[in-house]
Amino acid sequence: MHNKDDILLCDLEAFFASVEQLDNQELVGKPVIVGGDPTARGVVSTCSYEARRFGIRSAMPMRKAVELCPEAVVQRGNMQRYKEVSAGVLEILERYTSDIEPVSIDEAYLAVTKDTGLEIAKAIRAAVKEELGLPVSIGVSANKLLAKIACGLAKPDNLKALWPQDVPQQLWPLPVKVLPGVGPVTEKKLHSYGLSTVGSLTEFPEESLVRLLGKNGKLLKQYAWGQDDRKVETEHERKSISEETTFPRDVFDREQILVTLLELSGEVGYRLRSKGLRAKTISLKLRFADFNTITRDMSLAEATDSDQEIYRCAEKLFLREGNRPPWRLVGVKASSLESSRQLSLFSSAPASEKEITLVKDRLRDKYGREVLVSAKRLIKH
Repeated sequence: MHNKDDILLCDLEAFFASVEQLDNQELVGKPVIVGGDPTARGVVSTCSYEARRFGIRSAMPMRKAVELCPEAVVQRGNMQRYKEVSAGVLEILERYTSDIEPVSIDEAYLAVTKDTGLEIAKAIRAAVKEELGLPVSIGVSANKLLAKIACGLAKPDNLKALWPQDVPQQLWPLPVKVLPGVGPVTEKKLHSYGLSTVGSLTEFPEESLVRLLGKNGKLLKQYAWGQDDRKVETEHERKSISEETTFPRDVFDREQILVTLLELSGEVGYRLRSKGLRAKTISLKLRFADFNTITRDMSLAEATDSDQEIYRCAEKLFLREGNRPPWRLVGVKASSLESSRQLSLFSSAPASEKEITLVKDRLRDKYGREVLVSAKRLIKH
């Protein structure tokens, strides 16, 4: 990929809910929520635009979502079906370029030849709508940052270009929260200094931003100018695989964190194996109640794709570095990736563990990640 390419961000609108409406026409136009059990600790995965009008959003506790919209249709979700549809979208994207970086099951960056971005975005939207019946928003620009912001401005179900030369007129008047990394806490800090628009950040001294926000201050300054030099990373260039969970409320229970780490480690291991990769570095990410976030790494003598080995590292890092409640977010990342080689007969993982892992992977492939719930989590509830 060259710096002179056009970048597209394709985002399937309210993806899980859109697929449910696609498969059941009676749900079209109704508030649909896809997520966990409202009577337990389930959270909202996705909701339709009809449900969003009631204030429902992703990661909200299902119980609260149902209170906000009692007439909502609640679906538990079908991950296997969502994967099939996502694969169908990927096939369409691959007609236009091989430079594709999937961000998630419903989002991907594309790099295409300069000056073809808008034309290709229109063609992709038409194909996804005609062949799969799904809405998709696409942002087009010269870099990832502006493509992402353009995609947000295109919603719902539209197309928008935001070029570097348009930054002063179109980006600067927007609120600071449109920039990646500006959550509620950062937004509040910026507002306390009178920084409410993206344009106001361009006039604020960089040293002061760094004092206020740490190293993110420098990055935010670049973003305010519309600058971003990140490349579209195709699968074979991927540098890391990570999974994280933000809790609906602060967690004080250490065991709950360990159970969550076990599940996240399993998902990271599954993704490594499905891509034929192994990792030599395992990282733990923790966010505390005061929004202070730490990341701690552990290097391995030998690269691994074992769920248990990943969990052992994450557990050790948690007990050593972050064992002070409460916690808001926990994440596991695998990096320093290399291609899997044939396992030797003397591989460190026991045969029984390999067999169990194989069965788990097959179940995940067929039914999605939610099919596997740790025994610890069942005991806790």
